[in-house]
Formats: sequence, C-alpha cells, structure tokens
Amino acid sequence: MENTALLNALVTAQLLDGAAAEKLRGEVSLSKKSVEDLIYDRRLVPEESLSRIKSQILKIPYKKISLTEIPPDVFPLMPEETVRNFRVVPLERRPDLLIAGMVHPEDEKAQEAVKFIAKKLRLNLGVYLIDRSLWEAALRRYSSYDSEVQNALRLINSGRRGTGGTERVVELEAGASVSDEAPIIRIVASTLKEAVYQKASDIHIEPLRGRVRIRFRLNGELEEVSSLPIDLHPLIISRVKVLSELKLDENRIPQDGRFRTVILGRDIDFRVATFPTTVGEKVAIRVLDPTVGLKGLAELGLVERNSDLLKKALARPYGMILMTGPTGSGKTTTLYALMQILNRDGINIISLEDPVEYFIDGLNQSQVHPEIGYDFASGLRQILRQDPDVIMIGEIRDSETAELAVHAALTGHIVLSTLHTNNALGVIPRLLDMKVDSFLLPPSLNVMAAQRLIGRLCDACKKPEKASPEVAAIIDKEIKKLPAEFRPAGGQNDYTVYRAAGCPTCKGKGVVGRMALFEVFMMTPELRTAIDQGAHVEKLEEEARRQGMITLRQDGILKALDGRALIEEVLRETTET
Repeated sequence: MENTALLNALVTAQLLDGAAAEKLRGEVSLSKKSVEDLIYDRRLVPEESLSRIKSQILKIPYKKISLTEIPPDVFPLMPEETVRNFRVVPLERRPDLLIAGMVHPEDEKAQEAVKFIAKKLRLNLGVYLIDRSLWEAALRRYSSYDSEVQNALRLINSGRRGTGGTERVVELEAGASVSDEAPIIRIVASTLKEAVYQKASDIHIEPLRGRVRIRFRLNGELEEVSSLPIDLHPLIISRVKVLSELKLDENRIPQDGRFRTVILGRDIDFRVATFPTTVGEKVAIRVLDPTVGLKGLAELGLVERNSDLLKKALARPYGMILMTGPTGSGKTTTLYALMQILNRDGINIISLEDPVEYFIDGLNQSQVHPEIGYDFASGLRQILRQDPDVIMIGEIRDSETAELAVHAALTGHIVLSTLHTNNALGVIPRLLDMKVDSFLLPPSLNVMAAQRLIGRLCDACKKPEKASPEVAAIIDKEIKKLPAEFRPAGGQNDYTVYRAAGCPTCKGKGVVGRMALFEVFMMTPELRTAIDQGAHVEKLEEEARRQGMITLRQDGILKALDGRALIEEVLRETTET
C-alpha cells in the first residue's frame, strides 16, 4: 500500500492534518519504517480508524474481533513462525474454508504463506484485515509466559544451568534463542516480553524468604505473574544488571540504569532501579512502551469542552499550561500529548525531564542530574539560550524554577509543566506560595488543568443498573451544578450507572486499561480581578462556576453515566465541589 494514498485518505477523513501528513512523508524517506508503522507507534490515529481507512484503500474487508472470540482449536492450523513473520492470525475454520486475519494483506510474501497453508489443509481461503493489537495478542497464545518459564526451569533442574549472570547479550530475541545454553536469559527475556504484551507499566522482581516473586503493575495495581525458586534470584538480578549496565558486584546500595530492546517490531525502553533488602536485591523495572504511554488528546478521556480549551491555549503564541495532580495521575502523559500536537518542523521544542520517559522524534529532550548541579532551574537558564519556541519542564518544584518558568512565558515562549496541587484552582495559591508575584500570573498563565486516573470499564461485560438512592442523590447534586448543555437527560430517580462483573476479555477484573478525569481552568479578565483581590478560594470557585468549568467529580460522573467508569471509583477518587 502506498504511503501517499494512506496519508491522503487520513487527511480527507480529518484524522490527520496536512502539516502532520507532510512531516510523516518526510520522515518515511529518512527512516526504514512505513507511514502506517509511524502512525501506529505514535498513536497519531486511533487503531480502528486506521484499519478502516486501510480497508477502504485496499478493498479488503476489515474485521473487528477480540482474541476471546477466536476458537482455540484454530491456532494450531498456523505455525508460530508464520504468525510471527507474516503478521497473520487464523480466525476460523469452516468445512471448506480457512479464514485468516492479516495485518498486511497487501504483502505478497504474507499472501503466499497463507495460501500455502490453506492449500496444505485442502481448504479455500478467506482473508480479513485485522488490527495489529489482535495479532500481538495472538502471538502470546503460541509462546505463553508460563510455558517458557517452566521450560527454562526444567533445563536448570536438569543441570544445564546457563551463564546468564555473566554473559552480556544485547538483544532480547538473541538471548531467548539460546535457551538451551542460557535458561536464565530465557526467563528474563520472557518476563520482559510478557510485560509488554500485557501492557504492564512496571515489573517487580522481589526476593522473599523462600522464593522469588515477579509482579506486574496492570491498570495501576500489582499482580503476581510468576514464582521462582529463591536460588535463581542472584542469577536473575545479574542478568538484569548486565542488560542495564549496572555494577554486578555492588548490592549494598541502590543503582539506576536503562536499556532498550525491540519487541513486536517496536523500540521499548526499560528503566531499572535496584534496591537492597534484608533478603537480597529487589528490582523495579519501568516499562516505557510508546504505543501505550504516548496518546492523543482523544485517547486521554478529555471531553470536547476541555480538549477545545487546551487546543486554544496551545494556539496562543506564549504562556504557561500547567498540569496538576498527585504522583502517577498521568500528568506527564498529557504533556507528551500536547507536545506531539506542537511538534512541527517550524517549532523548536526543548524539554527538561527527570527522567526522560519516552523519546519523541523532533523534540530536544534533556534529562536533569541534580547530583551534579544540573537541575530544572539551571537547565531552564540554559534552555533560554537555545532559541526555544516551546519549553517543557518536568515539574515546578521550587521558587527558583517557578520564577524562571513565569519569566520564560512572559518573554514569548509556550511553557508546559506540572505542579503538585489537589485541583486546578490550587495552582494560583501554590504559585503565590512559591513567591511568584501576583501581578505576573495573569499575563503568564493560560490554562491550569487537574487530572486523576481511574479504571475504564470493560465493554464486553459491563451491565447497566439503576443507581442507588444515595448515589443518585450525589449524582443529582453535581449534575445540577453543570452548565445546561452538559447535563444528561433523567432525574434523581432515573440515573443509570454501569458495573462489570469480569469476563475473559478483562481477565475477570471488570476494567480494561485506565482513563483520566480532567478539570480545566482558564485565565480570564474576571480571574485576573480575583487574583488582584487576593486570590481567595471563594473568589476562585465563583470564577470557576462562571466559566462553566467541569470539575473532576463532574467529569467522572458524566463518564460513569456514559458507561465508561465505575461510579464508586469516581466518588472515591474525587472530592465534593
């Protein structure tokens, strides 16, 4: 499929703007990736929309299907090597027909491979175009994590212990391919790959008294995925240290490292931190998968009003956009989404981060090192000498950084950063507490936004139910405070909420992934007056109501009524306004 045809179709469908399309066209000529790969990796277009556009171009039907809908007995029809190399998945077998799903049905070699299998089975062939995420999920059916770990343990128990603790292997796939000689390499590689497959944000390798526990953080919660003999602990830790180039003979103090590898055809970064405990070293590994961590504004969960306000602020020539919330609430993810909107050839974007989580082409990203005097404040002074248009500061932590950020915004720069406050209204008192002069806030601040992360209800098993009288009363109270255009239909005795009992799609959890709740507070002439009068909480709340700001709780309630969130979690994670 031609890159030009796909780009033109996406622009016509208003899924991509002309400037972004031109930039992608230029990048394709310099990189080894196709336009489709670049779009998927950066999450520039929702996957289903991308697949539907591609289906129209190729005139091959698209099938939206989950892994649980595929009969288990069809997987053996295709060998793992074929599935992996040609990105195909067997979907169904009928008396005279094999139905296959293909990520790249236009690939002639993939066509030949699938035709050969159908001919060998003496079946006719039917083909659908499928999402890449389905193919990735199907791969796990061929090489399950449990079976790979058990195979490695059998090799160890038979006396064929490998040298994974001392042998340096740069590529995970290469390490996994020599499992007979190095089962420890196989265990570590399989663990890292499984974390990527499950879209885990973190891996914890923890020594206990009698075993090694491996846990993944999935949707914000830790879940045990494997348990290994305790005598393997030093070998596994050594293997991780080799990959991340840490000192093998140092286990008394914490160490930090990082490495990158290729899994499922995309670059994945792993950030490693060791920590000494009384029973041995614990390792925490942050999984930095750009296809999971990098999102567009639409994927973050912004309602139209909030999205429009942020885009309006980005269109201004200068000023600060501050994201606020507790640690782990997704503030940095939102800043990355904003930077991707601004990331154009004519704009110089420079970031100061601690640490750099995702590498984005076109951005000048720098990691601060406070231990050598290179912190946010000193880095910000240097940034201003680099002729920036947009400056991203990982966090405003002190008065010096706050003052420099404000002056950068006043001198013609767009400044993106984060701040720790409870809500969007808390930004102004926090900056004043950091000794920023009140008269500097109105001309320098454009937008203050707060966010929280909650679970996204599983669409496959969620069921509607009538809200209890107590919950309905809370909903009704918040709904009545909303501007008329955002109020849903119904009354206090007629609110429908949703609950998910759990199913194979969500692995019995009732949630699939997470989404953010937002509130966005704009700088206005009325807010300027409130600041001049002392920025009292009552005045700020009055201005928020005048603006029609949707609070975190109200945003969550709207999502709960829409079937995307559990109402109890919304009420637990937000406060009454």
